[in-house]
Amino acid sequence: MAEIERESMEYDVVIVGAGPAGLSAAIRLKQLDADLDVVLLEKGSEVGAHILSGAVLDPCGLDALMPDWKEKGAPITVPVREDKFYLLGEGGKVSIPHWPMPGLMSNEGNYIVSMGNVCRWMAEQAEALGVEIFPGMACSELVYGENGEVKGVVAGEFGKNPDGTPGPGYEPGMELHGKYVFLSEGVRGSLAKEVMAKYDLSKDHCPQKFGLGMKEIWEIDPEKHREGRVEHTMGWPLGKNAGGGAFIYHLDNNQVYVGFVVHLNYKNPHLFPYMEFQRFKHHPHVAELLEGGKRVAYGARAISEGGYQSMPKMVAPGVALLGCSVGMVNVPRIKGNHNAMLSGKAAAEAAVAALKEGRASDELADYETEVREGAIGKDLWKVRNVKPLWSKYGLGGSLGLGGLDMWTNTLGFSLFGTIKHGKSDAEITEPAAKHKPIGYPRPDGKLSFDRLTNVSYSFTNHEESQPAHLKLKDESVPVSVNLATYAGPSARYCPAGVYEFVEEEGKEPRFVINFQNCVHCKTCDIKDPAQNINWTVPQGGDGPNYPNM
Repeated sequence: MAEIERESMEYDVVIVGAGPAGLSAAIRLKQLDADLDVVLLEKGSEVGAHILSGAVLDPCGLDALMPDWKEKGAPITVPVREDKFYLLGEGGKVSIPHWPMPGLMSNEGNYIVSMGNVCRWMAEQAEALGVEIFPGMACSELVYGENGEVKGVVAGEFGKNPDGTPGPGYEPGMELHGKYVFLSEGVRGSLAKEVMAKYDLSKDHCPQKFGLGMKEIWEIDPEKHREGRVEHTMGWPLGKNAGGGAFIYHLDNNQVYVGFVVHLNYKNPHLFPYMEFQRFKHHPHVAELLEGGKRVAYGARAISEGGYQSMPKMVAPGVALLGCSVGMVNVPRIKGNHNAMLSGKAAAEAAVAALKEGRASDELADYETEVREGAIGKDLWKVRNVKPLWSKYGLGGSLGLGGLDMWTNTLGFSLFGTIKHGKSDAEITEPAAKHKPIGYPRPDGKLSFDRLTNVSYSFTNHEESQPAHLKLKDESVPVSVNLATYAGPSARYCPAGVYEFVEEEGKEPRFVINFQNCVHCKTCDIKDPAQNINWTVPQGGDGPNYPNM
């Protein structure tokens, strides 16, 4: 095929991804220098369409970026009024008191929010400052300069045939060049993954660890609604099968967020995270709340959980990784949006300082220093051992040893030093023969639902004539390795039913990718035991269209 010719546009800074990190960077750039040319590219059909988060927001990031956010009308209006922790058994619960917990675990001063709506509002603030924002523009390639630096991105490529060749309505997209490129794609972004591999940014750092977060919005009986109430649970139904937990947040308008997180370092390939979530809702404590209510939305996404030890080098020539592209979630607090905002602010400040010195396309070392030594690093340093202790000793170890370690870290020392993460989540998966299959009850259609029905509540849409954005490195591996050795875990770990093994009489099983269902969670790219699935962007505007998530 002949080399594709594309037009190009020049900017001072090109930002990929309109999440809290990318938007914060865009806003801060224009706050510091109104004359900068800043462009922000978002693969969702609109800003917020692909944003899914708990979310209880610590406003410290927004306070640092826009101290007058309340006066500007930010959709952050439901303060946390109650904060509950429960350890669940199959039929009951035990309340965990707050007094043994370090102060960092308190939700006082935090807010229950829709991060999708917060990002929509932040986009309005950015545009008012002169930032160019282009939704529906997936960034499919990086553009490199003559010296190997990241020079820009290719955005807006449309109209390929299923085999990847240009179709009759093919649009090649444009190259958007920047003196600096910020990648704020969220967890396991395809461009950030390429940058980390090309420049070996994970060298001398632990592998990133991940969780799978699934979330439903429910409208419940007003008599049961408690605006501002926050609940977190651990224990049942996961037990010893996997780490994780759940949350129930009462926002306004008689709605609650019901979420469930499964750590992806589970060993048993028979585990079915989505069905664990559905089973959770049948616990008496949860069922009583939801009965008579109505589920109105569903979504899923991966969560970076490695913390301080797993943050790769964040800069390379011409490029910086922001927010969840690095992994800045404080796991015990279940919060990362504040750190994403602070990272965007720090990256913008480093870029403006560099541009004023006449620099371009080099490494923004000051950004990395600020992340590791400033507020973000201090936030993550105190809790760095909680996840590895949980992985090593289970829930009890996490509660006891992890709590002790957080306490001592608030005093400036740790009994454990810094515990390293071991294998990646893919490598930790064990052959199916080592484990017993897990039986799950059928969804009842009232509290629990099958995957495909729930995916329809994510309002996901993909143009079916395009190439599948989920690419196999070797098409034989799903059947010859993953099905034969691991009982085909992709049919279970995907929360959207994208993957299935079709068995027809007299024929070998056939691996089918229903990419149209994909909610862009990236779990397959993370958990596939053979690391044979590569998640890439579909054409712009495709994917979920989350409301109020």
